[in-house]
Order: sequence, then C-alpha cells, then structure tokens
Amino acid sequence: MIRLTKTLNAWGTPDFKDILKKEIEQMDAGQLPLQQGLSIGSYAIDDKINVMIINVSEAAGSILVKAGIFYSGIIAGCSCADDPTPVNEESEYCVVQLDINKQTAETTVVLLAE
Repeated sequence: MIRLTKTLNAWGTPDFKDILKKEIEQMDAGQLPLQQGLSIGSYAIDDKINVMIINVSEAAGSILVKAGIFYSGIIAGCSCADDPTPVNEESEYCVVQLDINKQTAETTVVLLAE
C-alpha cells in the first residue's frame, strides 16, 4: 500500500509539488509501473528516477496528480559470459496518474497511455 503522508500534509502549501516530487522519487520502484511503461528497453532500471509534475487537480475526496517519470531501461541480452552485446542504458519516460485519498493518504498509481 502506497501512502504519501508528507504530500497530503503539504496539500495547499507552496511546497506541495516539491514534497510530492521527492516522495515519488523515494518510492520503491516496484510500486511504480516502470516496467509496463518501457518503450525502448526490455528491463526497467530503477536507480535513477526523476519526476516532473504535469498537473494537479482535486476531485471528491482525492488529489489527482499527473506526473511524468524519467528513468532508464536496458535491452537485456542472454547474460552469457561470452555475450559480446554491451549493456547500454536507454532513456525511458512514462506518464502516470496518482490518486491520493485526502483522508488516509492511500495512493493508487496508474500508467496512462500517451
């Protein structure tokens, strides 16, 4: 379960977007749909995630956030000892929507089609 408590506490303040960005970047990458968002690579690398807040709005009981996530992926080879294929990181980008419950800070993340 994802809980963006610091983000919820910052709702309505000038620091909201900065705190939201930091909290997303510190999330366990397994909680984000990075693998599903790949467009070039075949395996998502989760060590360098960068977030751009695109839009924030409010709905009944929720804060809706549209965010772009920049990360890297690789095209995995056969992983044989004599595989001559170099492992190059490729830049990846996906757009997600986060729905943050305004009472509990429970958050759902959905990959959006571009």
